[in-house]
Amino acid sequence: MSAGSSELCYLDHAATTPVRAEVAEAMAPFAASHFGNPSGGHRAAAAARRALEEARDSVAEVVGCEPGEVVFTAGGTEADNLAVLGTLAAAAELGNPLAVVCSAVEHPAVREPCRAAAKGWFGAGGSPVVLREVPVGGDGVVDLEALEALLDPSVALVSVMLANNEVGTVQPLTEVAAAAHRRAPRSVVHTDAVQAAAWLDLPRAAVGCDLVSVSAHKLGGPKGVGALVAREGTRLRPLVLGGGQERERRSGTQNVAGAVGLAASLRLAAADRAAEWERVTRLRDRLAAGLAAAVPGLSVTVPGERALPGHCHVLVPGVDREELLVLLDADGVCVSAGSSCASGALEPSHVLAAMGIEGEAARGALRFSLGRASTDADVDRALAAVPAAVERLCR
Repeated sequence: MSAGSSELCYLDHAATTPVRAEVAEAMAPFAASHFGNPSGGHRAAAAARRALEEARDSVAEVVGCEPGEVVFTAGGTEADNLAVLGTLAAAAELGNPLAVVCSAVEHPAVREPCRAAAKGWFGAGGSPVVLREVPVGGDGVVDLEALEALLDPSVALVSVMLANNEVGTVQPLTEVAAAAHRRAPRSVVHTDAVQAAAWLDLPRAAVGCDLVSVSAHKLGGPKGVGALVAREGTRLRPLVLGGGQERERRSGTQNVAGAVGLAASLRLAAADRAAEWERVTRLRDRLAAGLAAAVPGLSVTVPGERALPGHCHVLVPGVDREELLVLLDADGVCVSAGSSCASGALEPSHVLAAMGIEGEAARGALRFSLGRASTDADVDRALAAVPAAVERLCR
C-alpha cells in the first residue's frame, strides 16, 4: 500500500517516510553486487570505499561541513548518543566539573543520554555532571532568557533540537548557539536536526553548531542509517570501539548501501525543499482549518508559522487518543499520538507537559504529519474520518 492510495491514508511522516524510488535505485548495487568491505585492500573493497567516500562528500555538501567531519552512524539515536555521551566523556577526561544544558522538549535520544550522564552512566571518572533543562513557552520555543541564566563556564555541552519531532516547533537555534558560545565558551553545541533536515537549509539553520545529527528515514531514505557532523576540533570520545573506522570516532564495518541512501535522500530533499515547503504547508493549513471547523473544541497546539510545514499537532477534547487512534486506523488513516520513538506504548508526553499541557487536555493529543507523499486526497480523507470518529466516541 502506498501513501495517498485508496487503501491507506498515511499522515505519520514525522515517524518515518516512504523510501523514494531514486534512493532505492541508488542503493541497489551496494546491497547486492557491490558488497565489498570498505576497509579491505582489494578491488571489491576499493569500489565500496569509493562509494562510501562519495556519499560522505555528498552529505557534507548538503549539511554544510567538510567530508572528514561526517561520522556515519546506525541512525539518529546513535548520532545523538555519540554527541551527548561522547562529548561529556571527552570533557570529563580533563577532570573539570561538568554541566550539560538541554531543552525540556528534547527527543529521548538526547534527553535520556543527558539523564544517564547525570547519573554517572558514561564513566566520567568521578567528575560530577549536572543536568540543566531549559524551559519552553506554550508554543514549545525555548526561553532564551532562561537559557542565558543556565549557561556558565562549567557547561560542557548545550543540546537544543532544531525542530521538535512531536509538535513541530522550530527553535531559534542561531540565538541558542550564540548564547552558548558567549556565556559558556568551552561548551560544545549540538543540535538534533533529524526532524528538520527534510525542511530546513542546514548550513544556514545550524550555523554555530559543533555537532549536528541527521537520519535518513525521515526524508525518504532507509531506516538504520544516519550521521553525526562533528566539526574539526570538537573533542569526542567514541562509544563503539573496535577497528577504528570513521576516523576512530565510530568503529564497525560501514553500511555502504545505507550511506549511499542517506546521501541520496539528503540531496533530493534539498532539491525539492522550496516547492515541497509551499505545497505541504498548503495541505497542512487546510487540514488544520478543516479539523478546527469540524470538531468542536479542537485546537491546534502550535501555530503553523512556528512549526515545520508538515506538522499539524492538535488537541481533541473529550476523547481518549488511544481509542481515537484505533478508530482512525480501522478506517485506514495513519496518525500518531506524538513521538514514535518508543515501543508503541502511549506514555504521557514530556513535550506537552513542558508546554503546560497535561492531564485531560493532553489525553486527546494527535499528531498529523505530512510529507512528500501526502496529497489533497489524504487531507480530504482525514477531514472525513476524524470528525466521524470523534462523534462516535462522544456519543
